[in-house]
Amino acid sequence: MKGGIGKMMQQAQKMQENMQKAQEELANIEVTGSAGGDMVSVTMTCRHDIRKVHLDASLMEDDKEVLEDLIAAAVNDAVRKVEKTSQEKMSGLTAGFNIPGLNLPF
Repeated sequence: MKGGIGKMMQQAQKMQENMQKAQEELANIEVTGSAGGDMVSVTMTCRHDIRKVHLDASLMEDDKEVLEDLIAAAVNDAVRKVEKTSQEKMSGLTAGFNIPGLNLPF
């Protein structure tokens, strides 16, 4: 029994170390969300830090509300891509770890 618990604790510690490393890597991964046929794009890290916003010059002539809607749509697209990228990255960490009672949402 003691050996099983010790092995489980080692697995949990290794998984925690791997998750921390993955989170650090995610901070450097960038995704780009876009809207309006790429007239608006937002580049964001997987920590949800926006690095760049691109607006097509032709949008400056449009209604302010249209521009606001396109920016919101591009940010939302980037957030969905961040979530997908993060989930893919983190799901690989739990593969091969069989810790009873530990159901991670990855």
